[in-house]
Amino acid sequence: MLSNLTAIPALAVKDLAAAREFYENVLGFSPGSETVGGVLYQAGQSQFLVYPSAYAGTNKATALSFMASDESFDAEVAALRDKGIKFQTFEYEGTEWQDGVATMGDSKGVWFTDPDGNILSVATGMS
Repeated sequence: MLSNLTAIPALAVKDLAAAREFYENVLGFSPGSETVGGVLYQAGQSQFLVYPSAYAGTNKATALSFMASDESFDAEVAALRDKGIKFQTFEYEGTEWQDGVATMGDSKGVWFTDPDGNILSVATGMS
């Protein structure tokens, strides 16, 4: 059944070259295998696919989340800021915001977009 298979998140983009610039040069991912439909990137023990689609940017929910340890979260956030990433904020019950960083109980998170509007996050307390 599907529960025994590995899931690979897929992010639709309008311009694959611009997306590669962002994911490789801004976020620091190394391209893995290139497929007819896009590029696979390794992220920890998982992978995600970036592929061109006419539907790019239509998802208004978080498309991809990266889990960070409590110890590494602040450094990850600082590295993203150094690359010019701007964090989003939004209303969510029980969330306190400080300088774009959400605190929800013992968890922290930030949200930002890629050039096509795909919403990405880095968070603690997800594992």
